[in-house]
Amino acid sequence: MESAKKVYDFLEKAGTFYLATVEGDQPRVRPYGAMLFYEEKIYIMAFGKTNATRQIADNQKAEICAFKGQTLRIECKLVEDNRPEVGKALIDKMPVLKDALGEKCENGVMYYLKDAKADFFKMMELVETVTF
Repeated sequence: MESAKKVYDFLEKAGTFYLATVEGDQPRVRPYGAMLFYEEKIYIMAFGKTNATRQIADNQKAEICAFKGQTLRIECKLVEDNRPEVGKALIDKMPVLKDALGEKCENGVMYYLKDAKADFFKMMELVETVTF
């Protein structure tokens, strides 16, 4: 899973990434920053009971975009994984989220990226594609 780690490292350096979901026939995009590399997978966290979590429940397909010297665009499915140990790992990594998420991340929803294709671009030229 070197490819997944490479993508995760890029997202970490970028700090903020943008998650696009679909609501009916309308794309919806919002900024995110809570992410985790756990069990060789990239996880992102959304607060529970939001438009984003409802949209993902209706359609797992999503895209993520980030920029840090070059552009990263990821096509993927988001798969819910609310095992307590995943939430705890996120809180251990980002303790600032503990009050908002709760002791066991019960106020958040953890998703891992599945069937992902990540394209790295520099100056609009595709320089690398990785899958994981």
